Amino acid sequence: MKNIYANIFTFSKKTLNKTISFLKKGNVVALPTETVYGLAGNAHSTKSIKMIYKLKRRPKTNPLIVHFFKYNDAEKDVVLNNSFFKLYKRLCPGPITFVLKKRLTSKIHRSVTVNMNTVAIRFPKHKVVRSVLKKINFPLAMPSANLSSGVSPVKAENVADEFKKNVKVIIDGGKSKIGIESTVVDLTNKPKILRPGIISPEKIEKILGMNIDLEKKFLRSKSPGMLKKHYSPGIPIFLNQKIFETNHAFITFGKKYKDNYNRFNLSKNSNLREAAANLYEVLRKIKRLKFKKIYIVTIPNKGIGIAINDRLKRAAS
Repeated sequence: MKNIYANIFTFSKKTLNKTISFLKKGNVVALPTETVYGLAGNAHSTKSIKMIYKLKRRPKTNPLIVHFFKYNDAEKDVVLNNSFFKLYKRLCPGPITFVLKKRLTSKIHRSVTVNMNTVAIRFPKHKVVRSVLKKINFPLAMPSANLSSGVSPVKAENVADEFKKNVKVIIDGGKSKIGIESTVVDLTNKPKILRPGIISPEKIEKILGMNIDLEKKFLRSKSPGMLKKHYSPGIPIFLNQKIFETNHAFITFGKKYKDNYNRFNLSKNSNLREAAANLYEVLRKIKRLKFKKIYIVTIPNKGIGIAINDRLKRAAS
């Protein structure tokens, strides 16, 4: 049996150079970020973008987020406005994605933006991906490194489990600290949050000095993460449960739930940040243990709990 973990490499100067060489040739690699692991390729390259969509089995109507080292690198591709600079100054690098108008002269591949005149961009914080972005002269298109509509990876091993030997370079940057995808804010008109994340609507409102709407519809969007079916382990999920069938998995939250073979507590301390960081790992573990159904208690719908519930609602669709 082939060792599917043979393509996982510890981050070093040598593996950094290997990663850059792969990317310059139009290949894709898996990189850690502070949110989840991403499948990265040259955002200008037809070969890279085709490979990302093929490996992920991703719908061609679902756009990709483009990652840059700093805002100066993005100016030739997108129109940066005042709202962007206010948020960038306070929150970047970090787990926030901006949807902005794409310049007519942009070299970003049209498939990245699914032929729309907008593009989603991000400035990741993780030292590994920043080291790569600093050394290359093109941005990285980088969706989560998993099959489309599935559970996002938070460890290098998750990526290898997903793609076996089909991704030749996976850089191990440890477990993703945040554990869920970035907050996405549309800045093309009146600011609107398209996907909730660890950065709350309240924080964005405070920085911009205005009320921000949260998109609640499942729709084809300017941003990834908006499809109705997403983040799914492929097992029926039942939300807001108080009782459950004893032969199925039960995801809990808080101290009142005792440990058991089929109980998985996102945070015994009722800490929503901890719950977010554990969510995808718990869903993957339940799938690996071959439970047939998942019951989940009510997760408080405040702060990052809004993002957790967004992921669970889509996973249960």
